[in-house]
This record gives sequence, structure tokens and C-alpha cells, in this order.
Amino acid sequence: MVRILLIEDELDLGAEIERLLQREGYEIDRATNGDLGWEFLSSPDIIYDVAIIDWMLPGISGIELCRRLRQQQQLPVLMLTARNDIHDRVTGLDAGADDYLAKPFSTIELLARIRALSRRPAQFRSVEIKLGNFSLEVETQVLRASESGKISAVTLTRKEYQILEYLMTHPSQIIPADRLRDRAWDLETDRASNVLPAQIRLLRKKLSHLPISLEVENIHGIGYRLNPPTSI
Repeated sequence: MVRILLIEDELDLGAEIERLLQREGYEIDRATNGDLGWEFLSSPDIIYDVAIIDWMLPGISGIELCRRLRQQQQLPVLMLTARNDIHDRVTGLDAGADDYLAKPFSTIELLARIRALSRRPAQFRSVEIKLGNFSLEVETQVLRASESGKISAVTLTRKEYQILEYLMTHPSQIIPADRLRDRAWDLETDRASNVLPAQIRLLRKKLSHLPISLEVENIHGIGYRLNPPTSI
């Protein structure tokens, strides 16, 4: 199920959007100010697929939330605002928003924007994903590690890349096994219970060839966590 964080201080509008998205089958968390919104966004125990953030918020502004978020992860962000000037749009996009919807808006357009963002993987927003001394190149599916001025690299298979890409964009978070399967396998026949652990073992073997440790930890009975890189 797609999980969405809605950060909107207009109570009536926020409640209306929340009811709409729940009717569409989305799982919703809602914050009415920027400070609470940041608590949700920075929690290592919550994984969102899309964030809907109002520009003008009590506490931390929507623009600042986007800037902070982009320092940690590539969560898709839809910004809502009554400000419709082109310079305001540019400011929002430069801060890290992926899309921009001016108030008032139609529910049909809101749902269409959310559908587009929820199925847009992080690799379409960046040419590489960085974590510490590691960089994962989107086009080539090559993982590079830099240590003492020397660069080592391994080439990943499509499944290895899809798994690592998601883990790298959610570092230190426990990712349920079912969510990783959903990211890497489309067909139900491909999602046998032993497929993901086997793929993780192959990924770990490749990671072990690099000069810096990038550990994929198995959280028994729950899923996996990518621990921050350390030197070995």
C-alpha cells in the first residue's frame, strides 16, 4: 500500500484531502505544522512513498522541509501553495519539490499528480545516488566506492540495483521484505519466499569486494536495513 505524508495547516482542506486519499486506498499520516511534519519525515521507523507539503506552514516552512529532506533522501514531494508566480514555482522546485500544485485545485488533478509521483522511482530524478563515499550510477547500474583517493567499482544486475537503490535512498531505515519484493519483482510467480534472501546474498558478495563496508543487515522476521558505510 502506498503511504503518504500530508503536511497542511488548513484544517478543513487537510481533512478533505485526507478523506479523499483514504477513499482511494492510500495510507495517510497528517501533520498540521512544519515541526510535526519534520518529525514524521525524519523518523527512521516510517517509510513514505510521497509527501504532500504546503508552502506556508507554522513552524518549519514547506520550502525548508524540502531542503532538509533532500539532504537525507529522495522522497517524491508534491508542493501545495496559493502562490502561483513563476518565481515562486522555481523557488519550490529548486528547494527539492518534484511537482507543484497551485490552490485551488481539482481532486482529479491532485490524484493524477500523486499517481505519477508514487510510481516514479528515484533514479528518474538523479543521475546518481550518493551515500557517504558511495555513488550508485543510474544509467550504468555501477556502484562506486572512493577510499583514500582510489575508486573501486562493481556492476550490479537489474535486481541487485533495484534493491540497493531503494536501500540507499532510505539509509538506516528498516525496510520490510515485502516492500523490497514489490520494488524488484512485478510478477507474483517471481516473488517466492526465498527469492529476495538469495538476491540479498548475491548483493552482499559484490559489496564485499569494495574497500569500504556497506552492510545490508537482516532484521529477522521484518526485513533489511542498510547501515551507514564504514571503512574496513
